[in-house]
Amino acid sequence: MSGERSIQTQRMRRSRAEADLVAAEYESSGVGRKEFCQRKGIAINTLARYVTRRRREQPPNPPAARWVAVEVSEPRSGGAGLTVVVCNGRRIEVGCEFDAGTLRRLLPVLEQA
Repeated sequence: MSGERSIQTQRMRRSRAEADLVAAEYESSGVGRKEFCQRKGIAINTLARYVTRRRREQPPNPPAARWVAVEVSEPRSGGAGLTVVVCNGRRIEVGCEFDAGTLRRLLPVLEQA
């Protein structure tokens, strides 16, 4: 091998914690994969593996609480009660004798639909 130079690239082994930090840093960086990898000197496939593993192992985020508009109107004829109209057009009408326990069991079913 006279006159030839062999360039060897040494692979850097990262711990699981270090790989998670790299993935978190990428996700919060706001730059593209290619640019991030060039800055860090890391292969795109390696970054993809770190990000995939991190996302798979993270617990899912709970749904964000959000405010909804409420309109209060005069009661309809027929007695006291409550009507809830959800933004997708569904209506829930609760009469004055409605059981609260039934409503608590009904709401999760409606949220899944």
